[in-house]
Amino acid sequence: MAFINKGWRLIATACCFFIFGFGGLLMTLFWFPLYPLFYRDLRQRKQASRVAVHYSFKGFIWLMCKLGVMQIKCVGLSKLRQLHGKIIIANHPSLIDVVVLISLIKNADCVVKQDLWQNVFIRGIIKATGYLSNADPEALISQCNESLEQGNNLIIFPEGTRTKPNGKLNFRRGAANLALRCNVNVQVILIQVTPSTLTKGQPWYQIPSKKFTFYLEVKDEFDVSPYNTGNISLSVRKLTRDVEQNFVQELNNELTS
Repeated sequence: MAFINKGWRLIATACCFFIFGFGGLLMTLFWFPLYPLFYRDLRQRKQASRVAVHYSFKGFIWLMCKLGVMQIKCVGLSKLRQLHGKIIIANHPSLIDVVVLISLIKNADCVVKQDLWQNVFIRGIIKATGYLSNADPEALISQCNESLEQGNNLIIFPEGTRTKPNGKLNFRRGAANLALRCNVNVQVILIQVTPSTLTKGQPWYQIPSKKFTFYLEVKDEFDVSPYNTGNISLSVRKLTRDVEQNFVQELNNELTS
């Protein structure tokens, strides 16, 4: 019975990956090209595209749950509904972290790696939504500040890449630098995936022995105002260290509870 269950989840996982990629192509080729007919303003067009991605990702996560690939448990979602112009930071244990976050946050913006613009399945989505590239660090700060002022919530993974199972968190300074330069508090989100799956370097077909649980908890905001001192470099390093320690402590508390 366990063999049959795992075989079904392997097929279902393959179907989900196909649907995700094919759906991205369909939206790029047939859906987003219609938006200039209804939205003359570029800002409105990008916002409408983000809403469309939000609902499509919500449907994708629903499908994964219905097919028995995963289940999702969320704590503190009411805090996300009230977010406006905040920087959202989360740890990054799996490939679908950003998909889940965007499915829960309608007015989400993202900082994406430049190499994702070469991905044929999602580059159309990135272009239509106006998600921000990290190719130019100097321009990125002003772009992020503009997005935050428009009320968008900016999703950033401070690690920069997925963490390997039982790997040590290693936050980069980009998120802290943005938070201080834009003078915006940080919304902390804790993610755990059990059993571990879709991690860095792990192919999609290496599925776990049972349906995995995606656990997401919205923690309290991290106030950055005490770090607004004269020396921005020192403040960024201190904020990065303190936020990283906060994540380590929260994850340890979850694992021991």
